[in-house]
Amino acid sequence: MASRFLILYCLLLIPLGCSKTSQLEFMKVPIGNEVFTLELQLDVQGRMRGLMNRDEVPKGKGMLFVFPDASERSFWMKNCLINIDIIFLDSRGTILSVYEMPAEMPQGINESDMNYESRLTHYWSYGPARFAIELREGSIERLGLRPNDQITLDLDLLRSLAR
Repeated sequence: MASRFLILYCLLLIPLGCSKTSQLEFMKVPIGNEVFTLELQLDVQGRMRGLMNRDEVPKGKGMLFVFPDASERSFWMKNCLINIDIIFLDSRGTILSVYEMPAEMPQGINESDMNYESRLTHYWSYGPARFAIELREGSIERLGLRPNDQITLDLDLLRSLAR
Protein backbone atom coordinates (compact mmCIF):
# COMPACT_ATOMS: atom_id res chain seq x y z
CA MET A 1 0.00 0.00 0.00
CA ALA A 2 2.77 2.44 0.93
CA SER A 3 4.56 1.72 -2.36
CA ARG A 4 1.40 2.72 -4.29
CA PHE A 5 1.34 6.09 -2.53
CA LEU A 6 5.04 6.57 -3.25
CA ILE A 7 4.49 5.82 -6.95
CA LEU A 8 1.51 8.18 -7.08
CA TYR A 9 3.52 10.89 -5.30
CA CYS A 10 6.39 10.51 -7.79
CA LEU A 11 4.00 10.65 -10.74
CA LEU A 12 2.52 13.87 -9.41
CA LEU A 13 5.99 15.43 -9.15
CA ILE A 14 7.04 14.57 -12.72
CA PRO A 15 5.22 17.52 -14.34
CA LEU A 16 6.83 19.90 -11.86
CA GLY A 17 10.27 18.66 -12.81
CA CYS A 18 9.52 19.17 -16.49
CA SER A 19 8.72 22.85 -16.12
CA LYS A 20 11.81 24.88 -16.95
CA THR A 21 10.62 27.90 -14.99
CA SER A 22 9.51 26.12 -11.84
CA GLN A 23 13.15 25.56 -10.90
CA LEU A 24 14.74 28.84 -12.00
CA GLU A 25 13.47 32.07 -10.55
CA PHE A 26 16.80 33.82 -9.93
CA MET A 27 20.15 33.97 -11.68
CA LYS A 28 23.52 35.29 -10.55
CA VAL A 29 24.92 37.66 -13.18
CA PRO A 30 28.28 39.47 -13.13
CA ILE A 31 27.80 43.13 -14.06
CA GLY A 32 30.83 45.38 -13.98
CA ASN A 33 32.90 44.32 -10.99
CA GLU A 34 29.93 43.00 -8.96
CA VAL A 35 27.71 39.92 -9.03
CA PHE A 36 23.95 40.50 -8.84
CA THR A 37 21.17 38.07 -7.98
CA LEU A 38 18.52 38.87 -10.58
CA GLU A 39 14.89 37.84 -10.35
CA LEU A 40 13.86 36.39 -13.72
CA GLN A 41 10.77 37.64 -15.56
CA LEU A 42 10.17 35.09 -18.31
CA ASP A 43 6.55 35.56 -19.37
CA VAL A 44 4.27 38.41 -20.44
CA GLN A 45 2.61 38.83 -17.03
CA GLY A 46 5.91 38.91 -15.15
CA ARG A 47 7.48 41.32 -17.62
CA MET A 48 4.45 43.65 -17.38
CA ARG A 49 4.51 43.59 -13.56
CA GLY A 50 8.26 44.07 -13.17
CA LEU A 51 9.12 46.11 -10.10
CA MET A 52 5.68 47.72 -9.76
CA ASN A 53 4.58 48.57 -6.22
CA ARG A 54 7.89 47.59 -4.62
CA ASP A 55 9.44 49.97 -2.15
CA GLU A 56 13.07 48.92 -2.60
CA VAL A 57 15.58 47.05 -4.70
CA PRO A 58 17.95 45.47 -2.17
CA LYS A 59 21.69 45.92 -2.66
CA GLY A 60 23.08 43.26 -4.99
CA LYS A 61 19.63 42.39 -6.36
CA GLY A 62 17.64 43.32 -9.45
CA MET A 63 15.43 41.96 -12.18
CA LEU A 64 16.22 40.37 -15.55
CA PHE A 65 13.52 40.56 -18.21
CA VAL A 66 13.87 37.83 -20.84
CA PHE A 67 11.92 38.23 -24.09
CA PRO A 68 11.23 35.47 -26.63
CA ASP A 69 12.61 37.66 -29.44
CA ALA A 70 14.74 40.72 -30.04
CA SER A 71 12.68 43.82 -30.76
CA GLU A 72 12.59 47.55 -30.08
CA ARG A 73 11.44 47.80 -26.44
CA SER A 74 10.04 50.53 -24.25
CA PHE A 75 9.72 50.57 -20.46
CA TRP A 76 7.91 53.05 -18.25
CA MET A 77 7.53 53.68 -14.53
CA LYS A 78 3.86 52.76 -14.18
CA ASN A 79 3.05 52.15 -10.49
CA CYS A 80 6.75 52.25 -9.61
CA LEU A 81 7.42 53.73 -6.19
CA ILE A 82 11.22 54.00 -6.39
CA ASN A 83 13.90 55.20 -8.79
CA ILE A 84 15.32 52.40 -10.95
CA ASP A 85 18.25 52.01 -13.35
CA ILE A 86 17.58 50.04 -16.55
CA ILE A 87 19.95 48.39 -19.01
CA PHE A 88 18.73 47.19 -22.42
CA LEU A 89 20.73 44.33 -23.99
CA ASP A 90 20.70 42.75 -27.42
CA SER A 91 20.65 39.00 -28.12
CA ARG A 92 24.39 38.69 -27.36
CA GLY A 93 24.34 40.58 -24.06
CA THR A 94 25.71 43.82 -25.52
CA ILE A 95 24.34 46.96 -23.88
CA LEU A 96 22.16 48.98 -26.26
CA SER A 97 21.12 51.77 -23.87
CA VAL A 98 21.05 52.65 -20.19
CA TYR A 99 18.75 54.94 -18.22
CA GLU A 100 18.25 56.28 -14.73
CA MET A 101 14.45 56.16 -14.39
CA PRO A 102 13.00 58.38 -11.65
CA ALA A 103 9.73 57.42 -9.99
CA GLU A 104 6.83 59.43 -11.38
CA MET A 105 3.84 60.97 -9.63
CA PRO A 106 1.33 58.23 -8.82
CA GLN A 107 -1.98 58.06 -10.61
CA GLY A 108 -4.32 60.67 -9.20
CA ILE A 109 -7.60 59.68 -7.59
CA ASN A 110 -9.60 61.29 -10.39
CA GLU A 111 -7.05 60.57 -13.14
CA SER A 112 -8.12 58.05 -15.79
CA ASP A 113 -5.84 55.15 -16.70
CA MET A 114 -5.43 56.67 -20.17
CA ASN A 115 -4.37 60.08 -18.82
CA TYR A 116 -2.02 58.50 -16.30
CA GLU A 117 -0.35 56.24 -18.85
CA SER A 118 -0.07 58.99 -21.47
CA ARG A 119 1.94 61.23 -19.14
CA LEU A 120 4.53 58.60 -18.26
CA THR A 121 8.00 58.86 -19.81
CA HIS A 122 9.00 55.98 -22.09
CA TYR A 123 12.57 54.66 -22.06
CA TRP A 124 13.52 53.07 -25.39
CA SER A 125 16.07 50.38 -26.14
CA TYR A 126 17.24 52.07 -29.37
CA GLY A 127 17.76 48.75 -31.06
CA PRO A 128 16.41 45.20 -30.94
CA ALA A 129 16.58 44.25 -27.25
CA ARG A 130 16.24 40.64 -26.08
CA PHE A 131 16.92 41.39 -22.41
CA ALA A 132 16.50 44.23 -19.93
CA ILE A 133 17.99 44.49 -16.45
CA GLU A 134 16.59 46.70 -13.71
CA LEU A 135 18.86 47.56 -10.81
CA ARG A 136 18.90 49.75 -7.75
CA GLU A 137 19.19 53.48 -8.38
CA GLY A 138 22.79 54.61 -8.96
CA SER A 139 24.06 51.22 -10.20
CA ILE A 140 24.75 52.32 -13.79
CA GLU A 141 26.92 55.22 -12.66
CA ARG A 142 28.67 53.23 -9.91
CA LEU A 143 29.50 50.40 -12.33
CA GLY A 144 30.43 52.76 -15.19
CA LEU A 145 28.12 50.99 -17.67
CA ARG A 146 27.86 52.34 -21.20
CA PRO A 147 26.38 51.23 -24.56
CA ASN A 148 28.50 48.57 -26.28
CA ASP A 149 29.72 47.13 -22.95
CA GLN A 150 29.14 43.40 -22.62
CA ILE A 151 27.24 41.59 -19.85
CA THR A 152 27.86 37.86 -19.64
CA LEU A 153 24.60 35.90 -19.58
CA ASP A 154 23.81 32.22 -20.06
CA LEU A 155 22.23 33.08 -23.41
CA ASP A 156 21.19 29.57 -24.45
CA LEU A 157 19.51 28.89 -21.12
CA LEU A 158 17.69 32.24 -21.08
CA ARG A 159 16.49 31.85 -24.67
CA SER A 160 15.04 28.45 -23.80
CA LEU A 161 13.13 29.87 -20.82
CA ALA A 162 11.46 32.92 -22.39
CA ARG A 163 7.74 32.69 -23.10
